[in-house]
Amino acid sequence: MRRLLGPLARTVTYTRVLHLGIPLALLAVWMFVDPSHPYVPLLFLVPIGLLPGMRLAEGVQAQLLLTPRERSGPDPVISAGASATWADRWRTVLWLEARSVLSVLMLGCVVWLPLLGVDLIARAAGHTPPMLPVLSGTAPRVWCAVLAPVPLVVAAVGVVTIGRLAAAVARRLLGPSPAERLAALEERTEQLLERTRIARELHDSIGHALTVAVLQAGAARAAGDAAFTDRALGTIEETGRAALEDLERVLLVLRESARPASQRPTLVDAGRLLDSARASGALVEATVTGPLERVPAPVSREGYRILQEALTNVLRHAAGAAQVRVCVEVTGAALGIEVTNPFTCASFGPPTADGPTANGPTAADGGGLRGIKERAALLGGEAQTGLRGGEWRVSALLPLDGRAAGVRA
Repeated sequence: MRRLLGPLARTVTYTRVLHLGIPLALLAVWMFVDPSHPYVPLLFLVPIGLLPGMRLAEGVQAQLLLTPRERSGPDPVISAGASATWADRWRTVLWLEARSVLSVLMLGCVVWLPLLGVDLIARAAGHTPPMLPVLSGTAPRVWCAVLAPVPLVVAAVGVVTIGRLAAAVARRLLGPSPAERLAALEERTEQLLERTRIARELHDSIGHALTVAVLQAGAARAAGDAAFTDRALGTIEETGRAALEDLERVLLVLRESARPASQRPTLVDAGRLLDSARASGALVEATVTGPLERVPAPVSREGYRILQEALTNVLRHAAGAAQVRVCVEVTGAALGIEVTNPFTCASFGPPTADGPTANGPTAADGGGLRGIKERAALLGGEAQTGLRGGEWRVSALLPLDGRAAGVRA
């Protein structure tokens, strides 16, 4: 019983009745003009449905009254936008015709069937004449009493069924077109990529800053030298300030602020990374060849983050004064980045033929190393990380024109 009566207690059932009752206003007006041709309003709906704005009006109504719970989801089943193609216009015409037919059926459920039930009750009580001339005066009163609830039950079932049918037809005819679905999918993909990029930005910039700060603080405490401590505090301050700038920029993106985000660092600013690594005690040997300023901005920005993550891993895992060789090379077709340092981290186990042990970079920094490869892949390039000849090497080759390229051995 609850299953049968449940739909009658839902608000959407009655909003659907209201939605299907709106076209009856046009029909009622026409019945005063020419009641002998009730089908003429259906012909008027053809040019009306071809208007681009009609799909927007019908979509808004359908969202509010037919599918109110679904309109706030990430993928609305009914679109609210003007017709962009002729296919959308003809779908709108079909919807208007179907809505008119369903409106007449709903009228029968909410008006004529209840009146028929009242008529049966009146006949069963012996009142004459009936309100509707459906039953003859010879109909047995007992049968009228038995059949009186039937029209009311049919009316209730019809109201629920026709409302659901109207919602299904609206999803089909007013739903997003293939072009709109593709556009929504592309937009959602862009949002996911943006979130992934932000996660990488936070990992790289904040992780690098925290690594430098921890190393500087630890070295200053161990050195016990006032001058060294002063230099360490200066490095921590500079690194922290840069990290705060990166964090503020990311937060601006997350808040969708109208203010333009500050420019992300590029390889032109790589000197800041190298100086920060040297200030942390690393012995950095850097070789930069080629015009960095001519590298396309997306490639240069991602190259900066790849270099930053590689240096962060060196500072985090190297024992004592790290020795790092950095090579950045710009050719006519690609940007090459290579960071190499001896595999001397005390926390690593003995190296194997497959690379570091489980407590080496593969396990401890899987997110960062995976991020390097993902950054390179997004630009059509490749990246490799691992042991080669007793050295830990991070190498990436990023094509300047977006085409896939192999990684230098």
